[in-house]
Amino acid sequence: MSGTDVGEELGARAAQARALALLRIRSRALAVAILPAAVAVVLFAADAQGHLAGPAWDAVRWTVLGVAVLVLLVSVLVAVAVARARPAMSPTVPVAEEGAPDLYRLVRDLADRLDVPAPSAIALTPDCDSWLEDRTHRALRKGPGAALRKGPGASPEKGPGASAEGADTAPVLVIGSPFLWWMRVAELRAVLAPVVAGTGPSAHPDIAAARRFVRGLDAVIADAAAPGRGPVRGAPLAFAGWVARLLLRACRDHAAEMERCVAAAASLRAQTVDYGLRIAAQEQVGLAYAGWDRLLTRVALPAWRMGRWPSRLDAGVVSALTELSRRDRLADGFALRLGERPACDLLEQPGAADEAASLLAARLFHGGPAESGPGWAPVDWQQYPDEVVDRKWRSEAARLHRVLDTLGVPRASAADPAVPTLARVMEHLSGPGGPEGPGEALAAGIGAAVAREEAGAPAPGGGQGAGGQGQAFGGPADDPLDAWGPGPLPLFPLQPPRTGTELLVDHVAAMVCCAAVDTAGAAPGLDWLDGPALLVGGTRRADLADPVLSLVEDGDPDPLLAWLAEVGVRSDKPVRLV
Repeated sequence: MSGTDVGEELGARAAQARALALLRIRSRALAVAILPAAVAVVLFAADAQGHLAGPAWDAVRWTVLGVAVLVLLVSVLVAVAVARARPAMSPTVPVAEEGAPDLYRLVRDLADRLDVPAPSAIALTPDCDSWLEDRTHRALRKGPGAALRKGPGASPEKGPGASAEGADTAPVLVIGSPFLWWMRVAELRAVLAPVVAGTGPSAHPDIAAARRFVRGLDAVIADAAAPGRGPVRGAPLAFAGWVARLLLRACRDHAAEMERCVAAAASLRAQTVDYGLRIAAQEQVGLAYAGWDRLLTRVALPAWRMGRWPSRLDAGVVSALTELSRRDRLADGFALRLGERPACDLLEQPGAADEAASLLAARLFHGGPAESGPGWAPVDWQQYPDEVVDRKWRSEAARLHRVLDTLGVPRASAADPAVPTLARVMEHLSGPGGPEGPGEALAAGIGAAVAREEAGAPAPGGGQGAGGQGQAFGGPADDPLDAWGPGPLPLFPLQPPRTGTELLVDHVAAMVCCAAVDTAGAAPGLDWLDGPALLVGGTRRADLADPVLSLVEDGDPDPLLAWLAEVGVRSDKPVRLV
């Protein structure tokens, strides 16, 4: 037996030992629950045999019986709460085997090479991570996704090598959708190897039972903390949650150590598959995370705020990472790598999968509705400059002038005082009092206006999702956020709420960009790493931030005036607003 096999065996045994420790905690809790009943049985049995007689012992017997009944009722209450609590399930886009037969075949072959059970299904998540997720709870057993244990031609009910029950008990493989577009097929296989290897320990009955126990406690705590419970139902759930917290506190260290041992054993087992390539592929994981974060915060978020959701985020991450590699001079061998087969080719309809994952990302990170509508529409990258950038600038410029009108700020002197101009904004911010007076009032007014508009935006809700995505990637009846209950969206906000000063800076910069487009022949553009961009003569101008900050924070218009003169912008000319 090699050193790797020995390490894997030791890790698996350590995980099993921790699982047994968790199950012993469960057994002790059960023993505490039935202890008063056992004592009551002994006392009544002694009385039947003529022992422990007398009024005092009779009082003890009936008191213990009452305590036993009460404890048993409370135990039943907690047990029912655990059984009915719905464990949290990560919001994902399910992928049926007919929608990705090559991807299912790759994972199935990988499981065979690792000699572990195959995952029961595959799902995509709009994040740079991959994991196994247990969805054996009866409330989570729905949605498309054929068992990977089945052969290529097997029906959903039966297939060579596994029963339907075995397929149902295997965890689901969740894959980060950016990986499919950025990684090559061989890289994806190498990255997924330690994840798929985790199905081996997951199949052990003690580890599976321990995980179900911990997840049940966690679900009870989340259920007890959910708002909107009346006193009749809220009080029992609150007590069940208190008991679950006590048990979970006792389980925390054992559960963490068990998962660490499981991960270590899976990693050692995966060393037999593409180990050398996995080291190189991990570098691509870090690069993908950096590009994905920039794409979401700089490119997607402005579109979401405008009521548009980019429908090809995963394809966009390739462009963002290509630009990142070019700027950071990481492109050695880059062209050769992109010549290999991308992992998204493993999907039958990569565009539909990208659209479904993009809509889910918008809901998770921004809180948009579940279906498209007049105020929530998809946008492709070719339309982004006109549909997002230009509309963003002009809507913010219009809001800026509305707030100025509300504050009673006079129009700038011009041939037609009724038209909006950049000069009006600059004169107001650079006038007497500067940022401490007019600037603060303007920032507060813009913040209030943005809050009112966001409060009147379309509310997140159920729906049929991205139109035309088909049953291979979720369907009309499948909302990936159903398992999270009626809580508020977004679940994972990308940025904290912007301050009034930050909003003012954005609005003044938008007004400058509108003036540049209307008076100097500039154009809206898209920078894959920085989002909305101003193009002057086809070249991006990235030097606008400092002059605008000088005007807003210091009341100094000179840097901005110099910038306008260099670009050829006329601040006294009218600007077209939305």
